[in-house]
Amino acid sequence: MDTPRLHPDTIEAVRDRADIVDVVSQHVVLKKQGKDFVGLCPFHEDKSPSFSVSPGKQFYYCFSCGAGGNAFKFLMELNKRSFADVVLDLAQRYQVPVTTLEPAKRQELQRQLTLREQLYEILALTAKFYEHALQQIDGATALAYLYERGLNDATIQQFQLGFAPGGWQTLYGYLVEQKHYPVELVEKAGLIVPRQKGDGYYDRFRDRLMIPIRDGQSRVIGFGGRALGDEKPKYLNSPDTELFDKGKTLYGLDLARAAIAKDDCAIVVEGYFDVIALHAAGLENSVAALGTALNAAQVRQLLRYTESKQILLNFDADAAGVKAAQRAIGEVEDMAYRGDVQLRVLNIPDGKDPDEFLRHHSAAAYRDLIEAAPLWIDWQINNLIGGKDLRQADQFQQTSQAVVKLLSDIANADTRTHYVRYCAEIFSNGDSRLVPLLAENLVTQVRRQRRTTSSEAPTRSAPATTPSASSLEQAEAALLRIFLHDAAHRDEIRQVLEDRDLQFSYSHHRALWRQMQRLLTESDDPRVDLVNLLRNQLADTGLATTPLQALLHLSEKTKRDVIRASLIVRAAAACMEKNLCEKRYRHFLALWEKTDCTTAPEQFAEYQRQIYAEKRRIEALEKDRQVSFEDLATMPWVGEQYDSLDR
Repeated sequence: MDTPRLHPDTIEAVRDRADIVDVVSQHVVLKKQGKDFVGLCPFHEDKSPSFSVSPGKQFYYCFSCGAGGNAFKFLMELNKRSFADVVLDLAQRYQVPVTTLEPAKRQELQRQLTLREQLYEILALTAKFYEHALQQIDGATALAYLYERGLNDATIQQFQLGFAPGGWQTLYGYLVEQKHYPVELVEKAGLIVPRQKGDGYYDRFRDRLMIPIRDGQSRVIGFGGRALGDEKPKYLNSPDTELFDKGKTLYGLDLARAAIAKDDCAIVVEGYFDVIALHAAGLENSVAALGTALNAAQVRQLLRYTESKQILLNFDADAAGVKAAQRAIGEVEDMAYRGDVQLRVLNIPDGKDPDEFLRHHSAAAYRDLIEAAPLWIDWQINNLIGGKDLRQADQFQQTSQAVVKLLSDIANADTRTHYVRYCAEIFSNGDSRLVPLLAENLVTQVRRQRRTTSSEAPTRSAPATTPSASSLEQAEAALLRIFLHDAAHRDEIRQVLEDRDLQFSYSHHRALWRQMQRLLTESDDPRVDLVNLLRNQLADTGLATTPLQALLHLSEKTKRDVIRASLIVRAAAACMEKNLCEKRYRHFLALWEKTDCTTAPEQFAEYQRQIYAEKRRIEALEKDRQVSFEDLATMPWVGEQYDSLDR
C-alpha cells in the first residue's frame, strides 16, 4: 500500500531523534575535522573529501557539487525515496511512535510496524528459553563445555548464552502450543523450518549451544548454534529474516561500541568465542563477522566509532584464516589505499586464535601483539615473501612479480616510494650494495605495470553511461556560471585568476571565457547580460552542442552556487590551483626518483625541497576547498521545504 501521510508531530520527533552523523556514516566514511566531519561525496565522483557534515547544525554540504540538506534530504537523494518513506524508516530505526493524518490507513500501517515488534518479542522470549534450558539437566553438557573454555557465570549471562534442547519440536511446542504465537511468525523469525514431506514444522536448532546475535540496541535478531558433538555444520546461523542480515551484522557490536570509541580501534576476529574471550579479558573493542568475509558495509559500521579509523584484523594464522584476511582486505582495499581506514593485520604466533591464546596468556600479552601488528600492506608483502628462497631464480622472479603487482596499486607516490625501498632491502638479502639497483628495477617494473593497468582499465570496465564530470571540470564550470549570471563577482573572478596565474584546462571552457571577454570589451557596460548575448551567438560559433549550453540555464542546485558566489569562487579557485600543484608535485617526484643522491646531492635535495613545498601548498588548498559551516552560515538559506514533499 502507499505510505500514508505522517502526522507533523511524528516528523518533528524523528527530526529531533535522527542524528545526521549517525545517518550519513552508514553510507560515507567520515573523518573528524575540527567540530565537523568530512568524507567523499556520495553524489558525485569525489576524489578528495569535499563533503562536510556538521553535527551542531545537523546539516551536510558538498563544496564541490553543491549537494546539501538535513538527514531527510540525504536519504531521499541517495536512495531516491519519498519524504514519507524516509521518515518512516528513521522512525522504526530510532523507535519513534508513528501516527498518521489518515485514520483509515492507520490500522494497516500499524500492522506493518508491529510485525517487526512481534518478531523482536519472539526472539527475546526464545533467548530466555535457551538461557533457562542451559541451567537444566539437559543443558549440563553445554554448561560444562562453557566452563571448560574458561567462561564464568557472569560472562555466560552477559552474552545470554543458552542451550537448544534435543527433540524435533521442543521450541515449536513452547512458542506455538504454549505461548500461542502464530506459526507463520515463528517461521519468519527463522526458528522453525517447514517439513519437506508432509505438514508441520521442526526446530531449526536442536541439541546445540546457543549464542544470541543482537543489533545495535541489544535486541536479539538471530542466533548462532554450535554443535556439541560431531553434527554438521559445526556452527549453524539463523537465516536472513526481516530483522537479521548476516552480511550487515557484526557480532558483539552492541557491547563493543563504547570500547571502540575509547580505544580508537576496532578488533575484528573470526568466531563468537573469540569475541567472548576478548571481552572477558577486558578487550571489549572486539567484534566478529558472522561466518562470511568482512565486507565494506560492516567496515563502515565500525568506522563510525573510531576517530582515527583504525581496524585490526585478527584471523586465524592457518590457510583458511589467511584466505579470510585476504578476502577482507580485498573488500576494503580501495578505502585503505585512500586512507579512509587504517588497516592492520594480526596473526597470533603458533597459529592460535584469540580464544586459545588468552587461555594461556594475559590480556597484556595480547595488547603487545596488537601494538606490533603490521599495516595491511606490510602483512601482504610478508606473506608474498615469507617462506621463499630468494636465492633461487624462479622463486625470486615469481615473488618479485607478485610484489610489483601489489605496489603498482598504491596510488600515493610517497607511500609507493617507501615500499619500493622496503622491498628492495628485503630482496637484497642484506647486501646494501644491491639495494639501489633493486629499487631502480622495481620502480621501472611498477611504472610499466601502472601504465599497462591504466591503458587496460577503460576496456575492462567501460561504464555504461557518461561518467560524472571531474572535480576540476565542475570547479571551472562553477566559476564560469557565476561570471555569466552574477555581474557583481566578475571583477573578483578575474582578479583571482590573474593573481594565481590560473587558466581553464578544458578547451570548451577556454573558448567560452574568450568569448565572454570579447563581449565585455565590445560593450560599455561591465554588467551587461552575457547570458542573452551568448544564447544568440553560441550557434554561430559552433558551441551550441557542447556542455557550455548547460551553463546558460540554472537548475535548483546551480542557483545555490550563484547565491553563495563568494564561497564557491574561493573553493573553485583552490581546486584549480590544487590541480596545478599536483602536476608540479608529480613532475618533481619523477625527477627526484631518477636522480642519484650520491652523484648529484644538491639537485637531489632541491627536488626534495620542491616536493615538500608543493605538498604543503596542496594541503593548504585542500583546506580552502573545505569551507567551514561558520562561513556557510553567513550565506542565505536555500534549502527546500520538506513538508511539501509529503503530499
